[in-house]
Amino acid sequence: MIQSRWLRSAIFPVILFLAVPVFSQRGAITAPVSLDQMSRRADRIVHGSVISARVEPHPQLTNLSTIVITMQVQDMLKGKAATTLTFRQFIWDLRDKQDAARYLKGQELLLFLNPVSEYGLTSPVGLEQGRFRITRDRTGKAYAANGRDNAGLFSGTQQRARAQHMKLSVKAATVVQQTNPGPIPLDDMKQTIRELARTQ
Repeated sequence: MIQSRWLRSAIFPVILFLAVPVFSQRGAITAPVSLDQMSRRADRIVHGSVISARVEPHPQLTNLSTIVITMQVQDMLKGKAATTLTFRQFIWDLRDKQDAARYLKGQELLLFLNPVSEYGLTSPVGLEQGRFRITRDRTGKAYAANGRDNAGLFSGTQQRARAQHMKLSVKAATVVQQTNPGPIPLDDMKQTIRELARTQ
């Protein structure tokens, strides 16, 4: 009896310790993906502002929670041109249900969206890696940073560009040589994306 009690008291903190990362990790753990890989995998690359974001069950798979995002398109860097874009994303984290997966009305974003599945679902490539929040400085200049603050964003890009004989402009070649994390001027980012997407 004493031994059983001791065993329970010893195991409980271990279980609690192991469970903490599960609840503290938002979303899923994803492998690193660089800008050229995202540009290749994305079906659509869109720069725009969120008009609405609502959480609702999937229309067919009603046990699945989804979020439906509608964006005002400012620029379609890859994919069919449109003035608005609506897509449905699967969500599994309770916090995403509570705050609409952090898609905020009026929020300016640059998104790399995967091809739409047979169930009508998509998501940013690499999840938080393919979702760039746009901020502006006091002069109005725009900058883009993803959920990892652009860490590893250009890892291997320059080498793959050379191997595939990509012809990048001086500006794009300079951008992909960056190794430090942090926001990148949006105009530079978009020019580089266009060049990478064009050479796929």
